[in-house]
Amino acid sequence: MLHRHGPGYAYEALELHNMKATIANELDESTVPVTIPISVVTRMMFAASPAQVWQGLVFYEEIPERPPLHLRLLLPVPIGTEGRISKVGDEVNCLYEGGHLVKRVTRIEHEELYAFEVAEQALSVAGGMRLSGGRYALRELADGRTEVALETRYVSARWPRWFWKPLEGLVCHSFHRCLLSSMRRQIESQ
Repeated sequence: MLHRHGPGYAYEALELHNMKATIANELDESTVPVTIPISVVTRMMFAASPAQVWQGLVFYEEIPERPPLHLRLLLPVPIGTEGRISKVGDEVNCLYEGGHLVKRVTRIEHEELYAFEVAEQALSVAGGMRLSGGRYALRELADGRTEVALETRYVSARWPRWFWKPLEGLVCHSFHRCLLSSMRRQIESQ
């Protein structure tokens, strides 16, 4: 029982404070916050077969033209890539002004799906986003065209989420449209 008055009050208050601190530390050490990655998907139609689109898949770091100004202001500027990405387990080092990402191929279904994870991120993205992976999903349409769905998965610590999540989604869709449009121009010009 905690007594509010008397000589033992300070001692009991200190004991209670220490007990609360111990419990808080134990809980902090024993609990791991779990954050589910956010997924943003953008779709675009290509006037090409899945085989043609498959041959033209590239990462953002590989597009030949410089990204538009708004993306250069919001995202790190890509420089290029080093490495192989033709089979599951392959890794590519994606170079940016100010850092890099290492992407690892996790799944390949020829002319249908190309998936990767971000194995290492030494790069600041949009104020603290942690990229976790992405994928290209190709779907053949009846008229000979191909729908390409580009997905990016990330974790963000920005709060409040109701404010930041829509803004992050807009940036991701803009990034996707830039990448897919560049791919489409290259593929459809052949």
